[in-house]
Amino acid sequence: MKMKSFGFLAAALVFLTASLDASSADAANIYSKTVQYRQGDAALEGYVVYDRTKTTKRPAVLIVHDLMGPGEFVYEKARQMARLGYVAFAADIYGKGIRPKNMDEAAAEAGKYKADRALLRLRVKAALDYLRGIKYVDQSRIAAIGYCFGGTTALELARSGEDIAGVVSIHGGLDTSAGDEGGKITARVLVLQGADDPVTPPDVVEAFQDEMRRSEADWQMVTYGGAVHAFTNPRAGGDNSNGAAYNAKADRRSQTALRDFFDEIFK
Repeated sequence: MKMKSFGFLAAALVFLTASLDASSADAANIYSKTVQYRQGDAALEGYVVYDRTKTTKRPAVLIVHDLMGPGEFVYEKARQMARLGYVAFAADIYGKGIRPKNMDEAAAEAGKYKADRALLRLRVKAALDYLRGIKYVDQSRIAAIGYCFGGTTALELARSGEDIAGVVSIHGGLDTSAGDEGGKITARVLVLQGADDPVTPPDVVEAFQDEMRRSEADWQMVTYGGAVHAFTNPRAGGDNSNGAAYNAKADRRSQTALRDFFDEIFK
């Protein structure tokens, strides 16, 4: 019995070691670099990630940060995209060195761009142009995704008429500037939203859906019951009464929806 137990433990150890080696090898294959780029006079700092073992052109994903600005949350999302085979670029809307320290600072910074959608579009367009310049990017297969404030930004990119395959807003703000012209959206649109998100009450959702209809966009919207704002972010805690909370089930389902959307638009 002792010999059998020892054999089982040895086999388990070999399996675990092999798994760790494979994981380490995968991590070693992922190239990442912080890069500098500009929009007008503004210095910006992005994050490029891709699988260095692949030398052919491949689909690319622009990822826009949440209210708190560029950081580990969005960088890990970029690394996830790279592990799935995409070139990923995490944008910087706020500017190099502008990193809010708390929610009040973040709200004030994001508010500058929510109030000036033309500037917001210029900032995200600068990131898109940088992504397009990466040699491994297939120019016909580019998408943009964003979380929270980044979801608002991704939708503004679509509203600008930018010629990309698709955009995804994940628990993002759905409103846009008053009097914004319709009919320009060519990218396919996916919105993943918490059904109880206080940032997007029913009237805002209805206005967004009416806008999509007027634009004759190819759009879809998935809402997750029991989910509020920031449902993909573990840092949001787990108390829905705060209006923002992590929801593991909604997070998992949204990742599946995102992958299915990419399979469709990048085929």
